[in-house]
This record gives sequence, structure tokens and C-alpha cells, in this order.
Amino acid sequence: MMREKSLPRAATPLLGFARLLRRYGFAVAPEQVSGFMQAVTLLGPRSMADIREAALATLAPPPDRRDEFEAHFQSHFYGNTSAMVEGDADEETRIKDDGGADEQQNEADRQQEGGELSSALEQLSSRDFQRDNDGLAAFRRKLASALPARRSFRTVRTHSRGKLDLRRSLREIVSADGDVPSPLLRRRQTVPRKLLILIDVSGSMKLHTADYLKLAHAAVQGAERAEIFTFGTRLTRITGALRIRDRDQALARAAAQVDDWDGGTRMGPTLLAFLSVPRFSAFARGAAIIILSDALERGDHGELETAMHRLSARAFRLSLATPLAGDPRFRPATAALRAILPVIDDLVDGSSLAGLTDFILSLARPAPAAATIWKRVS
Repeated sequence: MMREKSLPRAATPLLGFARLLRRYGFAVAPEQVSGFMQAVTLLGPRSMADIREAALATLAPPPDRRDEFEAHFQSHFYGNTSAMVEGDADEETRIKDDGGADEQQNEADRQQEGGELSSALEQLSSRDFQRDNDGLAAFRRKLASALPARRSFRTVRTHSRGKLDLRRSLREIVSADGDVPSPLLRRRQTVPRKLLILIDVSGSMKLHTADYLKLAHAAVQGAERAEIFTFGTRLTRITGALRIRDRDQALARAAAQVDDWDGGTRMGPTLLAFLSVPRFSAFARGAAIIILSDALERGDHGELETAMHRLSARAFRLSLATPLAGDPRFRPATAALRAILPVIDDLVDGSSLAGLTDFILSLARPAPAAATIWKRVS
């Protein structure tokens, strides 16, 4: 890639766009970047449309990633963080990644309760969280050692139960003038899996979102690799805010970032939006994924079913925790729940912090599939 110091100042955004594409997995060669800049020079450019056409002609995004390319172009040159996902072209899910562009906020109706608030309509609002003692200190301490583990490709020295470290052994033999010392061994490291929590902040979940955010803060503080997203009619990554050690400051920062508190819900489209961003989708690979939601998807649940299939294919374990399961009469009887039940590993009670913390600390232990358990109950 050409040196940035030798470029005129006006060319810096063009080079930045090429770097953005490469960061998200687009195959962009240095020759294509040079061609892009030369094409912009030849076109004038007279408008942003000229820059866009030059980018399409020279950077050559593959047809199946054309929508993603357009989203990155809008984000980089216009500051528009919205991303198109599969579905109707006139409905889009806005994605905010830890401090994206602010939107005008409307005051939400806070007086209603219950699942009947579930809606696909966007309603923007803000939230404040009360200061209290969450009792999650023990959960934070236990979490790192309780999460499911995987074998890393990195190795560490060990005195037993490992493979011969041939390189170190040969060095020892040479330094010892040919004497054969005790065998030197290495073994592959065991590291905790990633923890990914997706929190429904729609109106039907308003009684639980405060507790869920406290749980999420404890998870980020306790786990080495935890990622937190909220979704309603929009998708927002709040991991950075929750890394602040003081819980009240962290929740205040997170509350300021999320625009769609207590509004409608488009669970399927927002999960597809999550999967459409390569960096976000990478968070799900091999992770323990927990979705905190009542899964009251209005209308067609086809997008939700598609998203859950894709998440399940990436995840080590995919769990849905719904507060509705706190009622002994609860059964996964809605069309959406019946459709996704075969692809999730767990469908558990999400109505209390104590129950959720116990469940998360048990993720490393095997359990029957959700469909098997709920088939017995039904």
C-alpha cells in the first residue's frame, strides 16, 4: 500500500475507505487502490456518485457482498451507520458500535407492562438505572473458570502429559555435549470460550432490562472475552461502555448509547444485521451465545428462524433465556418459538438474576437439547 505521507490531503479518505474494506475481509490489492485513486482523479470528481462508481469499478466487490460494500461506503463517506439486511428494502436496521452517531430521541411510554407491548414499530427513548447492590460479586469471581473451554493452538511448557518439545530438547542436548537430558514437553493451552450476550431492550422486556444490563456488566468484568449487544429495532454494541469498572458509570454510558429502549422489536432483522457485519459475526464463532428475550416476534418469523440457524452454526452453544419461562404454565407454543426450538441448545427461565447466573455458570456442563426437554414437558 502506498505511503500516506506522499498523498495529497484530499486522497486520505479514499485510502481510508480501501483500508476499511480490507479490515472487513474484502480482497483489495494495492494496484486496485492506486486504480481507485486514479479513476477518481479522471472523473473530477464532480459528485460523490463519481467516487462511488470509481470504487465499484476498481475495487470490484463480489456480487454477494454488494449490499455490505454499499453500507461501508455510506458509513465511511457519509457517517451513516445503518446497514441493510435481508428482507424488505424499505426496512433497515441501524447498527451502533460503541459511540456511533446520535439520533433524535423521543420519550417512551413507561407506564405499560406486559408482552402485549411487543411491536415492530421503532420508538426511541433513553433509560436511567437505579443505584443498588446487585449481589453479583461472586458471579464475577467464578465466571472465568466456569465458562466452557477449548484447546488453543498455542502451547505451553509442561512437566507431564504433553508432546515432546523437539526444538528445546535438541538445544538441551547440544548444550549438554550430547548427553540426553530429561524429555522436555509442551501441551496445547486450554482457554475459556467467548461469551456473547444479546439483550432485548424492547417495551415487552422493560421490567428486566435493568437486571440484564447489571448481569452484562458483571460478565464483561469477570470474563476475559465477553461481548454485549442490545437489540430492539436497532442493534447496539455496548461492550466498551461496560468495561468501565464502576458499574453505575458503565450503565450510564451504556444507557446513553442505546437509542431504542422500551420501543418495538424486530428480533429477526436485528440478528441478521449482527451477522451481516463480519467483525460482529466473528464474535459468535465458537462462543457461548445467550439471547435474553421473550422472542415475541410480530408478523413473519422467517428472518428470526434464518438468523437462529446461522447463529447456531457458528456457536459452541446457543441459549435463549426468556422471562416468560418463569411461569410454570409456559410452553413454547408461539410460531416463532416452535420454529427456533430445534436449533437452540437451551430454552431457560430468564426472569431472575439468580437463575441466570446459575445457568451461565453451568454452561460448561452438558445438558439435553432444548427440544428434548420441552417435548417431555409438553
